Amino acid sequence: MVEDEPDLAQVLADYLLRDGFDASIEGNGAVALKRLREAPPDLLLLDLMLPGLDGLAILRELRRFSDLPVIMVTARVEEIDRLLGLELGADDYVCKPYSPREVVARVKVVLRRSAWRPPPATADEAAPLALEIDAALWQARINGRRLDLTPKEFRLLEVLSAKPGRVFSRGQLLDLVYEGNLDVSERAVDSHMKNLRRKLSQAQPEREVIRSVYGVGFSFEP
Repeated sequence: MVEDEPDLAQVLADYLLRDGFDASIEGNGAVALKRLREAPPDLLLLDLMLPGLDGLAILRELRRFSDLPVIMVTARVEEIDRLLGLELGADDYVCKPYSPREVVARVKVVLRRSAWRPPPATADEAAPLALEIDAALWQARINGRRLDLTPKEFRLLEVLSAKPGRVFSRGQLLDLVYEGNLDVSERAVDSHMKNLRRKLSQAQPEREVIRSVYGVGFSFEP
């Protein structure tokens, strides 16, 4: 945990320890990055505002040598911070003030998600999926067949397919697809995702192109 508020960090560490995790705390960004290189943990809880090196700089450098799961924990709730953190490769984002129980729950979800690996290919497996996305024309094709998608369905497919195998939570998809529209709920994500998956299934009935991970989110499986 990289957090420069010792009391807050210790409370969260106590909750993690109570749930069976080992938790260590570092308050300086530059020192934290050095520790991450030398002895990487299973997951990183990363504050944004830090002395020495801020959280986004740590995340940017970390992604050059590691795919370590990262949950950003910060008081900066502006949309640009959320989007930038996710675009740099954060796996989740928690805003202060938060419930320590919620953070522990998110830690469990991200660890469970990061442990998933796609099954090995078999000789009978279908040929790789040919997906073409033209962002300028807002058009998508699967194996040459054009998909009749709404703008939100197109954006969902564009975001998911940009990182095959990665599981996106509904909250992350809200940030990346719905552009900070506070009137949109996670139910809208489910509704548009249902329609998108139906259209993909019609175009490619022999395989599940978008996988639903119960309690976590969705991933694109080429």
